[in-house]
Amino acid sequence: MVWREAKDLPEDLIFNVNYLGGNMPTFALNFSRPGGQIVCQYYNFLRLGKEGYRKIQSACYETAQYIADEIGKIGPFEIIYRGDAKGGIPALCWKIKDGFDTQGYTLYDIADRLRSRGWQVPAYSLPANCQDLVIQRILVRYGVSKDLGALLIEDMQRCLEYFEAHPITRPMGGDEASGFHHN
Repeated sequence: MVWREAKDLPEDLIFNVNYLGGNMPTFALNFSRPGGQIVCQYYNFLRLGKEGYRKIQSACYETAQYIADEIGKIGPFEIIYRGDAKGGIPALCWKIKDGFDTQGYTLYDIADRLRSRGWQVPAYSLPANCQDLVIQRILVRYGVSKDLGALLIEDMQRCLEYFEAHPITRPMGGDEASGFHHN
């Protein structure tokens, strides 16, 4: 369906999605993508064979689990999903432990501080019925190594050391936290 102007699009067809730390209005299926990536994955599967494709995907899952384990060892974080190959995709997400005294910083502050070190690790609230829960997440793709994950862990620890030395007096909220916008 095509509308001549944005004002012609019925308002009740638009969903506002909190994605990558920004508000993204969409009237498509949430998080749907064009089919080109599926064709590329099929090509890779044919080129690499089942065993080669399995090795790449296994490496992604192993890296996700390594990063999740290391983040889980850092004081304030509780891992929600650790990239289990039997339970989903090679990704991980975490929150700040319930009752943990962060001395004022939020996951939005951590995301902002990581961004200053070159990392894009978004913090965002979950959708309806869970919007009070703020998480950070990482999707591990081909090429994200354990060495790269170790560098991220070091930078996360640097963030926490920074906040300890420079306490946050006004924590960031989701509305101001992102340098990424969907406009």
